[in-house]
Amino acid sequence: MARISGQHGGVSELVWDKVRSFFDPDLMGRLPEVWITDTSVEDWQMVLDLIETHGWRSEYREGDVVMSLPRAEQVLSRPVDAECPELRVWPAPDVLAIFRFLEDNGIDFDVDLRELQGQERLDILCEFITTIGRRLGKPVMMSPEGDWDRSDPVLGFDVEADRVVLLAQPWFG
Repeated sequence: MARISGQHGGVSELVWDKVRSFFDPDLMGRLPEVWITDTSVEDWQMVLDLIETHGWRSEYREGDVVMSLPRAEQVLSRPVDAECPELRVWPAPDVLAIFRFLEDNGIDFDVDLRELQGQERLDILCEFITTIGRRLGKPVMMSPEGDWDRSDPVLGFDVEADRVVLLAQPWFG
């Protein structure tokens, strides 16, 4: 994945010095909420296909067992009492996103803010979010860890702007 900053025609215009408070694990929690709403099994499959076509390293697991990545329909039709599978995706070395197959009408994943420090890492995250948002044609939002009602997004992929934008004022910087 190319590391392109917004100042050079990239996928974001976010500048690290202005948004770093949104990447402070003490303020945001270590694992902020990243989500896409109003999705379907087909959207999940598009994300799985996107991971493969981009060649992002990935690992699918059910419990402690690493397995070949099944089709989204198979994963999302598991029994209600089955353990929730997870898909680990590395859009770049040392940058991990963990997708959990909780429901077909929402795609949720975690990123670790400790891995996302500095402009280069911010650009990697923005490119990853933008790639997913463009493929699905849907907003991809990020809010503080524990924002279960999704009421406080701080940044996200805006479909109309075709880039990641701020949705809140930074707390400092």
